[in-house]
Amino acid sequence: MDKFISKSITIVIIGLIILGFLFFFSSQLMYIFAKVEEQETGIQFRGGQISNIVGPGIYSDFGLFVEMKRISRQGVSFSVTDPEIITKDKQLLGLTVTGQVFRPSLGQADIIRRLWGEYMMIYTNDQALDEMVSGFAQQAMKVCVGQRTFNDSIIGSARDDLRNCVDEELGKFSSVFGATLANVVVPDVVLSDDVRSRLDAIVQSRLETEKAAQDKLKADAESAAEQARQEGEIRVQQSRIQEESKQQTLLAELEQKKILSQKSVIEAERANELARVEAEQAIIEAQKINELLAAEKDLEINQAMAKAAVEKAKADLAYQQILAGIYDKNPGLLNLRIVQANADALKATDKLIFTPEGTVPNIVIPGSGVLPTINTAPVSP
Repeated sequence: MDKFISKSITIVIIGLIILGFLFFFSSQLMYIFAKVEEQETGIQFRGGQISNIVGPGIYSDFGLFVEMKRISRQGVSFSVTDPEIITKDKQLLGLTVTGQVFRPSLGQADIIRRLWGEYMMIYTNDQALDEMVSGFAQQAMKVCVGQRTFNDSIIGSARDDLRNCVDEELGKFSSVFGATLANVVVPDVVLSDDVRSRLDAIVQSRLETEKAAQDKLKADAESAAEQARQEGEIRVQQSRIQEESKQQTLLAELEQKKILSQKSVIEAERANELARVEAEQAIIEAQKINELLAAEKDLEINQAMAKAAVEKAKADLAYQQILAGIYDKNPGLLNLRIVQANADALKATDKLIFTPEGTVPNIVIPGSGVLPTINTAPVSP
């Protein structure tokens, strides 16, 4: 019975060894449905050499010594504290740096191919990556703190400058194996009790100094505000006076313009009146000149007519004198003219008057207080 049990155990062991050999050789000859997750980068090997670098997916391969390895693309967080770092001015302080480091991704396949042999453990093991980055972080802290004074390392915006320096130095180190950093911060500065007490004293002194400065600024500000208020009141008063003066000046200018306008109107009216008088005088003078010219013309005409009348009278007198001479020399002719004149004086409507022979009728023309009479008495010889 013991022999049977011993033989059975031996068979089981041999079977396990055979299965182990089979599994080992099968894993070296193929992999089927090997899955690369979304946050991973797959590296395919053939004969111990990288044959391809792939992204997320399902992969299978057959061959001699084929293998699929994976690189996580998730960030590995790190936190490093160095309690004693000497500053440029020989002060001790401690520093903590935290952040995340990321391995090369699919887009950096050339870096993975080139550095795989040297940094395979860092690419596949988070602890190894954390240890390397922690060492780099300590080195970066010593470099950045060592080139700064105590105040330039911990006070105010100097903390930001220190963080930027650590980030830059860590970037230099991590770029050696193709890693990238993110969220690098300096969350804490560790101080010794002695340094802390001195720093508290410095801070207190600074606070007192700043308070005194603030008090002075407040006093100056209140004084300036009071001065500004008084100056404002003066400016308001001056502005009011200036405005009143300006208004008075405007009123004076308007009054002056009004007077000048009235003066212009009066002068225009006087000019118009003077022009009217001058026009009337010109008209009167023209009328006088016209009347004088008319009188002169009338005088000349009258003189001419007078001369013409004189000449006509002279002509008539000469004619009458000639006739008188002719009648004087020829009495019979005179009687003929008398008879003819009487005959011419008679009209068709006149009545015939019979007078004795040898008499001449006398015709009396009616007038004021005269009755029409005809003297028919005979004329004595």
